[in-house]
Amino acid sequence: MEHQDLLAGFVRLHILHHAVKEDVYGQWMIEELGRHGYRMSAGTLYPMLHAMERRGYLTSTKTRAGRTFRRVYRATELGAEALELADGKLRELFREVVQET
Repeated sequence: MEHQDLLAGFVRLHILHHAVKEDVYGQWMIEELGRHGYRMSAGTLYPMLHAMERRGYLTSTKTRAGRTFRRVYRATELGAEALELADGKLRELFREVVQET
């Protein structure tokens, strides 16, 4: 992903956005991010999900999916609060950018 260090924050917010509303899992998230122009490999996404869980933004459970198990993620209260804070900051930045163009 070009400009990975800059865009990684947007990817994390995108993950939180969905994880606040519903359970998400890695492959679905890769496909969802792809629909928005982010090309993510499992080797990039899964460490990001694990780090977000370690920091308390996500929680995960193992669920059965056919013959295999799938780890599903859901936003914690801290994750929802972080998303709300980021929403305000993004809106503020967007207004500033639009005014300057």
